[in-house]
Amino acid sequence: MSTVPAAIPPKDQGEEDRPIYLVSYPKVVLLYPTFFAALAAGAVESITVNEAVQQVIGTVFLWLFALNIVVLSFDFPRTTSLTLFFLVMAAALGGVLLFKNQPELLPAVYAILKQIKPEANATFYFSIATILGVIYLWVMIAVRFDYWEVRRNELLHHHGFLSSLERFSAPNLRITKEIDDVFEYLLLGSGRLVLHPSNEPRAFVLDNVPFITSKEQRITKMLGALQVKLHEDRDSK
Repeated sequence: MSTVPAAIPPKDQGEEDRPIYLVSYPKVVLLYPTFFAALAAGAVESITVNEAVQQVIGTVFLWLFALNIVVLSFDFPRTTSLTLFFLVMAAALGGVLLFKNQPELLPAVYAILKQIKPEANATFYFSIATILGVIYLWVMIAVRFDYWEVRRNELLHHHGFLSSLERFSAPNLRITKEIDDVFEYLLLGSGRLVLHPSNEPRAFVLDNVPFITSKEQRITKMLGALQVKLHEDRDSK
């Protein structure tokens, strides 16, 4: 009795055969600039006692936090809205600097700005970083119980604590990539991915999928290779 060794797949075959995982993250992940800024500010605050430096750190942190919150709260679908936002921010910052350096222009405004001295100790910044870190840890755990997996011949939806599984046919799967927010794309390369499985009346919308362009290209390449294989199989019959 002879045994036939199994065929060894070529090394370059794995790229198209590997599953593609799609995860829809909550928008809180876009606060990672604030997380790293809090860590950096806390580290600097722990080694300095200069009040002027503390005020500069507090001011920079507040501006970055405000920018991050605006990104989280509003959508900027086009570069024109992005340009307008930066113009408004630059005008606001320029106005603050102008009134501080030229107090005789508007003495009342200068008096208000003079009283604003944002500063905090290292404990405050590390507390902010710890809160965000715990939230990110919880998000990393939660997404492991709700994600999509694209394979060559099927689309899988893993969800639930007990790993419930839904299967959909991958052939003729249509995908739509949408970049609804320029800031979200700049921060994480994220966007919206809409999946339209064949023989399924509903479409599945995945918001805030990181690195959406590379994932969309991989899915398109995988489905294209699958369509070619299906056509070849039909022609050979």
